[in-house]
Amino acid sequence: MHNLAELPASPLLNEMRLDGFAFAPADTMRPLLASSGGLSDWSDFAESWNQLAPDQYLAAKGRARRRRHATFSAAAHGVVTTEPHQPHFQSLQYNALQGDIERWFEPITEAVVHGETLRSILDFCHAFFGSLAPTVARWHIEVHQFRIEATASAAGEPTPEGSHRDGVDYVLVLLVNRRNIASGTTTIHAPDGRLLGDFTLTHPLDAALIHDPSVFHGVTPVLPLVADEPAFRDVLVVTFRAAPAADR
Repeated sequence: MHNLAELPASPLLNEMRLDGFAFAPADTMRPLLASSGGLSDWSDFAESWNQLAPDQYLAAKGRARRRRHATFSAAAHGVVTTEPHQPHFQSLQYNALQGDIERWFEPITEAVVHGETLRSILDFCHAFFGSLAPTVARWHIEVHQFRIEATASAAGEPTPEGSHRDGVDYVLVLLVNRRNIASGTTTIHAPDGRLLGDFTLTHPLDAALIHDPSVFHGVTPVLPLVADEPAFRDVLVVTFRAAPAADR
């Protein structure tokens, strides 16, 4: 695992400890990910968002969201390991729209799972979040590819559940691409609703890092800039949660 104190992550670690969140622009994230392995397959990685499957759990509500999902695990001083495909589950406490149900999404493709870019992202998260929580023995890790689509008649809703927590320990939201959209501003709130910060992920590799128990987060709806052209926001979301003792 990298010594993050020697990398540009050190100020981010301090922000996370102090504020519970940090915004990392692409110029900061790129060398961090490069030091974790590299981004040689970035073009194929980004292109894979064109093969995401519709989110059937939101279809009835008319919100256009496409996604794929994968699960991993890692011991504190071990490597990140792929786990068998499994459902995504959140309690109603954390997701009032779709809580307390097992949601099965199409798996992230093998090419993406084993590609250099995703492995670099996961290795960075492992080192970064592990530095913030050195007593965690093993991590349960989930990865989500999201595409939020917008049309002239319907805004795209990156977080249809509103300002929320995910019920994990740490979250990375990494922008992969955005096309023909306005807004999509990430907002960070205190548990009492006070706005603590906001920023818009605009360039590929712009990232939000969040300590989920400390703050709530949300994203404002996206609207097309040109009404009759495709409009979407592509992000990768990675969550780290301390694994229950029974899973270690």
